[in-house]
Amino acid sequence: MSLDRISLSDFRNHAVSTLDETARFNLLVGENGAGKTNILEAISLLAPGRGLRRAALPDMVRSTGSGGFTIGARLSPSDGQEPVQIGTQVDPARPGRRRVRINGAEASAVALGEWLAIGWLTPAMDGIFTGSAGDRRRFMDRMALALDPMHARHAARYENALRERNRLLADDTAPDPTWMDGIEAQMASHGSALAQGRARLVGALTETLENHAGGPFAQPMLAIDTQSPFDEDELRVALRSGRMHDRRAGRTLTGPHRDDLSVIMAGKDVPAQQCSTGEQKAMLIAITLAHGERAAQGRPGVLLLDEVAAHLDPVRRTALFERLRATGVQVWMTGTERAPFEGILGEAATWRVADGDVQRI
Repeated sequence: MSLDRISLSDFRNHAVSTLDETARFNLLVGENGAGKTNILEAISLLAPGRGLRRAALPDMVRSTGSGGFTIGARLSPSDGQEPVQIGTQVDPARPGRRRVRINGAEASAVALGEWLAIGWLTPAMDGIFTGSAGDRRRFMDRMALALDPMHARHAARYENALRERNRLLADDTAPDPTWMDGIEAQMASHGSALAQGRARLVGALTETLENHAGGPFAQPMLAIDTQSPFDEDELRVALRSGRMHDRRAGRTLTGPHRDDLSVIMAGKDVPAQQCSTGEQKAMLIAITLAHGERAAQGRPGVLLLDEVAAHLDPVRRTALFERLRATGVQVWMTGTERAPFEGILGEAATWRVADGDVQRI
């Protein structure tokens, strides 16, 4: 099953754009600012979450449009069964709320994850190893979500309970112990599931990375840096026993919201943040490819690669295309010209994008 028709209406700089008759490789070619990445962002919204830019919904609406936007797609199975229609939209009357439909019926954003496993790599992610721990946690959770749609629900419910606990900790009056017990029970339940999802992700990526050791891309070694209890009961006890300390700090100091992703370059034993920019990019590509390979083992996989090929030498570019063929995922790539994609032009569907207009080449 793969995406074989995508439509955008009043999204970013696209008034109405439709991409039909897709392929395993799909190329979007055009000048900078033409609207190529906007198409990738639209596809990323066919998964739970805020998309590859993490933008606010009103910011995605076309400035001269209706005040809302619509993204639709058709998933066509390879076994002759009926296609599945999925889509998401923002109503002009409620610009801060995203609605989801699957085969015409209202659904939750989490339900989108049951149909597609979507991953991406964009230039904005190049600083993931030198950025904040929060950026790396979101990176982990987005990849974990592509492997398990329920991960998004655990993350959202944990964050809601965390905010409530922090609010109570910051109050001048001591919080009600019974109320705290209830909040911490929620945090322990969903926090434990969140931590386990991250651990499964890192384990799966490590196995896949080891299977491709010795290839042209740098091999990263992954681990989760945490001091939080993994077990639900232990986490609940830790939260309860830490109330006084947390109250003095004004925030919760124990839990998976404090975790970090540790990445070390194999062979050099150097933390990723100390590696060169090129080495960091190579490790990020290796992680993305490993994730795409694992995601494709469950549901249909889609990988969005923004301006990746132009930054690779011919050897690594060829290796990238070979790995992408082997993953089984549908791939969407952008570039300012077709030359870097010469190795796959014969098997790719290609569109030229200019000022929000899309034309098949």
